[in-house]
Parts: sequence; structure tokens; C-alpha cells
Amino acid sequence: MPPEVTVVDYGMGNVASVMRALRACDAAPTLTSSPEQVASASRLILPGVGAFADGMEELRRRGLIEPIHTFARTGRPFLGICLGMQMMLATGEEFGVVAGLGLIAGNVHAIQGPRKIPHVGWNRISHSGTAGDWQGTILEDIGCDNAVYFVHSYAASPESAGDVLAECDYDGYRFAAVIRSGGLYGCQFHPEKSGSVGLRILSNFLKSTGS
Repeated sequence: MPPEVTVVDYGMGNVASVMRALRACDAAPTLTSSPEQVASASRLILPGVGAFADGMEELRRRGLIEPIHTFARTGRPFLGICLGMQMMLATGEEFGVVAGLGLIAGNVHAIQGPRKIPHVGWNRISHSGTAGDWQGTILEDIGCDNAVYFVHSYAASPESAGDVLAECDYDGYRFAAVIRSGGLYGCQFHPEKSGSVGLRILSNFLKSTGS
């Protein structure tokens, strides 16, 4: 049986690319905006492209915030992608301080200059120095010499350094590239746009059993 995974549709995700990538991993993805399907999913992916405040408003308008919380409390595998990862944190500072989902303590802030903003393109991820080995995580068998694809102007800062699984160095500015707390994962980059490396990361997520 192909692994089942539910992708949250709230009008701001790069859902077509995500769905194609999941099918390339031999998964059986379901795209939904149904609160009931989100809460009862076996695995959940929250994609996202756009501004933090807009994303949270769209989730709120569709009645998806509490179902996401309900799912997260089960410990089943959860993956936030780009904006979806940022909204996992407690607050975001884009266009004022806005409450996020609060699944992981921390905030989202603007990438600091003088480097070019937004950060767009391929960049390498590396060990955070606090997370230890990547075995048993969605980064299992992913080497630090592999690059993934980023498009973002804001970066997540979890309150606990232990929640940062991998970092990225952008012209001397280090930020969280992958976060993790129990069965909750977030990728600042787009695995669905990161070629074979991204597909391996998604495949690892599909194999995960949560916390």
C-alpha cells in the first residue's frame, strides 16, 4: 500500500508541485481544505508561499487552525514547508507581530542585510551543532554537501536550539533550515523543488511514524 499523506489546501500553498513530488515518491496524497480530514490525517503537510499574516488569516478563515492543533497533538508525522514551516512557530514579524500556530516556541523575523533579499536559489544545509546525528529523521542519508532550493525573506528562530535540526549559511547569516520537535518537522526550503535530494527528504518523511 502506498503511504497516505494529506496536504492542507488553504489557497497559499505551492500545492501542484507538492502533489507531483509526493506521487513521484509513490505516495497517495490527498489535497483538502476539510477541517475533518486535516484533523484525522495519518500524515499532514502544510505547504505555503506568501506572507505570514496572510497565511494565518487564510487558515483561520477556513477553520483549519484548531484541526491542525488537534492533529499535532496526536504525534503523527507533520511537515511544514517554507511559509508552512514559519507558521508552526509562535509569532511572525512580517507586517507587524502576528500570532502563529504555536506548535514550536519561537518567532519568525526578517533576514538581516546587507545580503541580497530575498534569499533565492540553491544552498547547502549543515548540522546545527545541537541536534546531533540525522539518522532516524527526515534528513537521514542526506549529506551536508547536498544543496536544496530556497525562496524566502524571513527566517525562523526556535526558542530552543535543540529544535533546530539543520542550518543554512547565507553569506555569513545562519538560519534554521530544518526544525523538529517530536513528530513535527519544518523545512524552510522547498523539497518539492529540490530535485532528487528533496524527493529523498519527502520519502523519509513518508516513512516516519511520528513521536
